[in-house]
Amino acid sequence: MSSPDLVLALAGAAALLAAVLPGLLARRALSLPLVYLLAGMALYLLPIGLPEPDPVVHRTAVEHITEICVLVSLMGAGLALNRSAGLRSWSTTWRLLGWAMPLTVAGVAAAATGVLGWPLAAALLLGAVLAPTDPVLASDVSVGEPVDAENADDEVRFALTSEAGLNDGLAFPFVYAAIALATIGGTDWLGEWALTDVLYRVVAGVVCGLLIGRLIGRLTFHSPAEELRLAERRDGFVALAATLLAYGVTELAGGYGFIAVFVTACAIRRVERGHGYNSILHGFVEQLERLFTAWLLLLLGGFVAAGGLAPLTWGGAAVGLLLLLVIRPLAGWLSQLRGPAGPRERGVISFFGIRGIGSLFYLAYALGHADFGVPAEELWAVTAFTVVVSVVLHGVTATPAMNRLDALRERVAESGRG
Repeated sequence: MSSPDLVLALAGAAALLAAVLPGLLARRALSLPLVYLLAGMALYLLPIGLPEPDPVVHRTAVEHITEICVLVSLMGAGLALNRSAGLRSWSTTWRLLGWAMPLTVAGVAAAATGVLGWPLAAALLLGAVLAPTDPVLASDVSVGEPVDAENADDEVRFALTSEAGLNDGLAFPFVYAAIALATIGGTDWLGEWALTDVLYRVVAGVVCGLLIGRLIGRLTFHSPAEELRLAERRDGFVALAATLLAYGVTELAGGYGFIAVFVTACAIRRVERGHGYNSILHGFVEQLERLFTAWLLLLLGGFVAAGGLAPLTWGGAAVGLLLLLVIRPLAGWLSQLRGPAGPRERGVISFFGIRGIGSLFYLAYALGHADFGVPAEELWAVTAFTVVVSVVLHGVTATPAMNRLDALRERVAESGRG
């Protein structure tokens, strides 16, 4: 069997399993991403002639494939949120973005400098790459289908979903800072970075997302011409059209397309929150997300099985474990002090900062723009190790933790009614 035919057959099998496995794994302490990761490792240990998944050689392909996967997941996250954006209603989200994320970047950068002895540019890049949580792999701790009730999302699922929806775009300023350090050095770039990469690009992403989302939402639900009222035709691929349009227009305007896609989804949802067409849009995006996730995790498992972690040092492994077990939980906990989440909810939100596809995208993107003084193979090894451990650790604990929290919440509600 030729390699292209084998790859197509395996891609089809992975797609079929993406439809079958969610029902089989429901409420089990085994996540779909973990199954695909293990399957990828098993496949690449077989002598069947699969192409080597080398992200250094195929950097451009990795960048664009992961980019598409993240974009689709951001649209799905925004469409799923039932709670309207606001200072108080999104209080936990703003805390996680404003405090937990910068603290995580700083903590990882400090660990990479102190433990690994990396130059500042490489250390900052690793912090930026590993700081964003992942909307792709967080399905077990994220909100579900769109529903009519605005208060349907519990604080844990809402916070983790909304945080992941926004911090994938907000990691870009830190990545650009690392690139500037590696290419320019010194501090002369700080002014332009603050005005362009932080202020303008973020604002442009939000504004473009709001405008495009409102426009598509009005066209979809309230167009005067029935022929243009897309909700009446019930085509799910409109969500993909909105994703690509928002991303492309915003990037052309110099803004952050990741932020725009998430904001677009939230804006579409807000135009007509209770319409059943929202579930159709979300369902279509969710299917695409599962498909891309399956393929990418098979490749990540193959990368591990093919020796991709060979350049990993004990220090690199220690930095990844520090992030997952100390830095993120501590930063998440501190950011929520005096916030709306209760103690148990605060602990779950802090612990489940899942790392995933977004980290792979940012590393591939950054390595195409600068040399950071550390071998690319070592950067990939530390990043891939952290994502793999996150998939395993969070994959086996998410369902039991959320089941326990839901049971406690129901018990409190019943006692209140009593």
